[in-house]
Amino acid sequence: IIGFTLQGCISAQAAGAHRIELCDNEAAGGTTPSYGFIKMARQQLSISLYPIIRPRGGNFFYSDEEMEMMKADIIHCKYLGCDGVVLGILDREGKVDNNRCSILIELAYPMEVSFHRAFDSVINQQQALEDIIALGCERVLTSGGKTTAEEGAENIANLVQQAAGRIIIMPGSGIRAANILEIAQKTGATQFHSSAKIFLQSEHSYNLPNTLEPAPVVGVDESEVKRMIEILAAYHT
Repeated sequence: IIGFTLQGCISAQAAGAHRIELCDNEAAGGTTPSYGFIKMARQQLSISLYPIIRPRGGNFFYSDEEMEMMKADIIHCKYLGCDGVVLGILDREGKVDNNRCSILIELAYPMEVSFHRAFDSVINQQQALEDIIALGCERVLTSGGKTTAEEGAENIANLVQQAAGRIIIMPGSGIRAANILEIAQKTGATQFHSSAKIFLQSEHSYNLPNTLEPAPVVGVDESEVKRMIEILAAYHT
């Protein structure tokens, strides 16, 4: 489950989630959370914690300075006791940047590494999957190159077959209790990625004149997480 807030992480754990992908900046699709957020999440959670290592939104080609930021963030994650990190770097041609990814993966060790949905921006997913396997990543998050995992289910199924147990193919994007069973059946995947998000309105009782109403906070719907887990548990028994 994606955790955009500390309370969201706690709710996900209470609902039975197995792992948290810790992110900031939901509007940009997730960027690296702050040091303080990672520290507090690690203190509050007993389940696996994987912060995303992504210095900004937008494309997945990074400058040398951004690369140094990513290195520093990985070192912080390791120091704070995270179980893994989530990252992905592409080159200008839309291929996996094997050199830069290998540098970050080596730096992250002994933490595990998941390759995020930069994978859905590559020019050739079949070749990219082989590259990511060779890099030693634990899993790859994908919607099958489509907007949602439901739309990309056929492609995800092909990736699961290609992986043949060498790496975990984890469908993500638009997964909810209403469609998780169908996606599991179509893809053959065994791990799934969801935000289970709900939007929480501000609890303050005032609004200053001539100011914008604060944007809602992204939370985690505990009942949605529990339902997804129940559906998958029933399916796999």
